Formats: sequence, C-alpha cells, structure tokens
Amino acid sequence: MPSASPTRIRLDSNLRRWFSRNLGLWRSRRLYFFRDEEEPMRVDMFLRVESFSEPIEGEDAYRFTWWPEKEYDFFDRKPRYVREGVMEAYLCGHQLRRSRGYLCGSPTKSQIRQVDEHEMIFESHYLEWDILEHIRLVDQDRFRSRSIYSWRDGELELSEIHHEIRVEAAGAPLQEPS
Repeated sequence: MPSASPTRIRLDSNLRRWFSRNLGLWRSRRLYFFRDEEEPMRVDMFLRVESFSEPIEGEDAYRFTWWPEKEYDFFDRKPRYVREGVMEAYLCGHQLRRSRGYLCGSPTKSQIRQVDEHEMIFESHYLEWDILEHIRLVDQDRFRSRSIYSWRDGELELSEIHHEIRVEAAGAPLQEPS
C-alpha cells in the first residue's frame, strides 16, 4: 500500500508550480458589483507578484504589491479599500497565510483547493467576512481571470470580476521578507 506522503509532496509541488506561474507584473481591469450600488464600479490596477529565495515561514513566500493605474472615482466612493499596498504571503501546505487581508489590515489565512492545473480556489474567513476567490490562468499564463465573492455576516455584499494581463515576467527572487 503506498504511503500518503508522496501524494502530499506531489500536491504541494503542484501548488508551488501554480504560484510560480503567477509571478510578474499584471495589469488588472476590475469590475465591482456592490449590493447597495445599482451600477458596477470600475478600477484599473497594477499587481506585482514576487517570490522570496528563502521563506522564513512555510514552503514558499511571496510579496504582492498593488497600486492604481486608473482610479475613476472608486477610492473616493469606497474609502475603506486600500489604494496601494504590500502584503506578504506564505504557502503552508494547502493554506495561504497572508500578512494582511484585502478588507482588513490584520493577518488572514486562506484554504486552497486546486480545480485543475490552471485554477485555484481560495476560501478566507475573517472578521465578519467570508470570501471565495477563483483564479484561473489562461492562454499560456498570459492572462488571469479572477472572480471574487464576499459575504458580510452571511449576506452577499460584493462580487468582483478581474481580467488581468501579464505586463512583465517574473524578476529575480527577493532575498528576505521585511
């Protein structure tokens, strides 16, 4: 009877390989559908995904940096959203531990499920939020499609669609998390 260990190693290497396919700079065209808004809101962002050469936690470590390309009036109308920022994340088995959440400044954890070699699902629960995020790599990793659903206190508050285009390939790994 084969042991469970080789399966776990294969799954973890698949996760790490998927994350490495996401490294680089992405232009993110986003639509936000808020429960209390009639029309969707738009914002165009840049998102840089980098890896660390030696993680201080977990199997792999990443840095996500984001900033606006074109804000429209998104951040004026929704000031709770962070215009620009940095987040470090650690891959620990089938869990992603983040230094901060997108909707709060405190650390968060996401459970990861692999749909296939191109798509992952992240489930996060923090404060009053339950968040389900699908990320799919498309066309030889030149594009990403992200669908994010956020429930607050059990009620669907926000649906997001992000269409992302790779602008730059991955750079050299970072030396050490800050």
